[in-house]
Amino acid sequence: MSLSGGPLGAIIGRYPSAAASDEQDPGGGVIRHDRKCRDWPFLILFAAFWVAMLVNSSFGFNQGKPLRLTFGLDYNGNICGSKHAEPDLRELDVRYWMNPNQVHQSGLKSSHSDLPDAKAICLMECPLPAEDGLNFVCDYPEGDIRLSVDDWIDRDYDYFEFLTPDMRNSSLQLQGPCYPVIFPSVNVYWSCQFIARASNVSLKHWQQMGGVSIDENMLIDKTIHNAINSKSAVLKRYVADIGKSWPVLIVCGGLLPVFLSVIWLLMIRFFVAGMPWITIVVFNALVISVTMFFYIKAGWIGHDPLTVVIGESDPYVNIGGREINHLHAASVLMTVIMILSFLTSLAIARRILIATSVLKVAAKVIGEVHALIAFPAVPFLILAIFYIFWFSATLHLFSAGQVIRNDCNTDCCSYDLKLGKVNCDNCCGYSIHYTPHIGIAILFHFLGFYWATQFFIGCSSTVIAGSVASYYWARGEISHDIPFRTVVSSLKRLLRYSLGSVALGSLIVSIVEWVRFILETLRRRLKFVDSAHDSWVGKTVSSSSQCCLGCIDWTLKSVNRNANIMIAITGKSFCKASELATGLIMKNILRIGKVNVIGDVILMLGKLCVSLFCALFAFIMLDKHKYRAGHNKISSPLIPVLVSWVLGYIVAKLFFAVVEMSIDTIILSFCQDSEEHQGNARYAPPLLMETLDEESELQRLTQGP
Repeated sequence: MSLSGGPLGAIIGRYPSAAASDEQDPGGGVIRHDRKCRDWPFLILFAAFWVAMLVNSSFGFNQGKPLRLTFGLDYNGNICGSKHAEPDLRELDVRYWMNPNQVHQSGLKSSHSDLPDAKAICLMECPLPAEDGLNFVCDYPEGDIRLSVDDWIDRDYDYFEFLTPDMRNSSLQLQGPCYPVIFPSVNVYWSCQFIARASNVSLKHWQQMGGVSIDENMLIDKTIHNAINSKSAVLKRYVADIGKSWPVLIVCGGLLPVFLSVIWLLMIRFFVAGMPWITIVVFNALVISVTMFFYIKAGWIGHDPLTVVIGESDPYVNIGGREINHLHAASVLMTVIMILSFLTSLAIARRILIATSVLKVAAKVIGEVHALIAFPAVPFLILAIFYIFWFSATLHLFSAGQVIRNDCNTDCCSYDLKLGKVNCDNCCGYSIHYTPHIGIAILFHFLGFYWATQFFIGCSSTVIAGSVASYYWARGEISHDIPFRTVVSSLKRLLRYSLGSVALGSLIVSIVEWVRFILETLRRRLKFVDSAHDSWVGKTVSSSSQCCLGCIDWTLKSVNRNANIMIAITGKSFCKASELATGLIMKNILRIGKVNVIGDVILMLGKLCVSLFCALFAFIMLDKHKYRAGHNKISSPLIPVLVSWVLGYIVAKLFFAVVEMSIDTIILSFCQDSEEHQGNARYAPPLLMETLDEESELQRLTQGP
């Protein structure tokens, strides 16, 4: 009887594992039956995708400059802090707008120029008005100004006394090369934020010298604040935070979750009875701890809130930002999660014994097949290399725009030291322009991240499922002399026959996830359209589509996981394996659900424990002075913490798959075994029989319609 024409048990009955001809691979008669390369077109598609990922990333590495994510541009289009600029700006990393009137005018609704068109230079720190006189900030020294850049810096950027009469007259007209420091300013994310509180002493001196009128409106403050606080600027800073906090990501997103996951697996092996209770208690404690850290950084408790100012500032000056608002939103979300986690813990407390029973089955498998604990290190190393490459490419792609002079319609003049006269031709500043194909490249880059992650997790799960299936159908007769043989054999079968099937399954899950993302993006944009915002039909359709896609996504992930098990056992294609797995699940839904749902909840809580601990440790590491001041100051701990959380969860998912796939594989094998042998599972281990083999329920569930 072929597999396509009858149940899996027919093959199992015909090729009993204990009598397998291949003594080196227990269970080989069942597991290795009728195999050939499946779904190979999708393996070719996956290979083509990798070629496209490399080409896409090479574009980012060629065009991108991560410094652009943190520092601004001066009036020459150079990046502040760049050693390749002219003059050398490696120590001059703070952008300062020299002409306060240009800043004010760029903020007017009727203005034809924007803030990037206002003349800006790079300084070491933001200048302050003199207490008893008038300070000037002068242009980069060149032409008739015989000063080196170092001397210019030592003089606090002021060489007004060396100006010729024409230069002085031009400066008094706010045309340079020197401009008065009238307003105090603070370093907000490497740009000097003006405080609309003019120094009376400096302003009086300026007027006495015959300087033109200077606008003192609050608009001078808001214009710079809006530019620094724009969505695109915040997004760039968030991406830059990933690059600045790479040591935190390596520790909290890589090494720490591996250590914690292995500890958890070992505790499952030797202390399984108490693990469900320990997991629940630790999970709730970690949720509370992470929530408290969010409260601290949001300024709700304690005295250590996030500040947008770099360096020292006036304590009476309060400057907000989107980053602080995002922390407030994250704190509210964590509060909701904390409440839900506590209620969930209460709901499952009465069913902990069921979870203990099913975890004992997995613990026995781990105890017999020792290599299962070590195997996830292989996909972890592959993913680690991929993530290092991916994050590096991300930094370059987000900074891959072109620096182009703006096309502004405005009349402005400034003194050109090279020409030795006032020049009115080159008034427009520079901006970084992003073409649509860069946005497409970034979206493709993120799609690649999700597909590759799902693919490697799927490969790992399939290898584990194949190893556990060999153990089950061999009645546990695994050779202890060669502990890695079962895992190595399963890995060989995956590489030889089933990579295409895993690629197809991971692609389907990725496509559904991206459709959800696109619809969510459209829904958010429709909020700004009045007709869609006011229409209850639009809201209903949007909510229903999101709910349906969420259900489809959850179902596909479950089907994909069970399909990987059947792929490992039968070697069939993804679609056929999905059909076999779904048939088994539907026939035995109550039996599987009885033990598997609570077991999955405990495993989910375990993975969240690992990832939450990573997030908590990331908070602690980011609280060091290194990330709170200087060039490595991060704009907010939010993104590094969330990335550590996600990476910690992915790593935990790799290692916890040992338990998760062990349970699912054994339960699916048990269901088929008992169905094929009239309710008596011949190959099931005694411990599993104690958990599942209830006579009355078996008779009801195994009877066909």
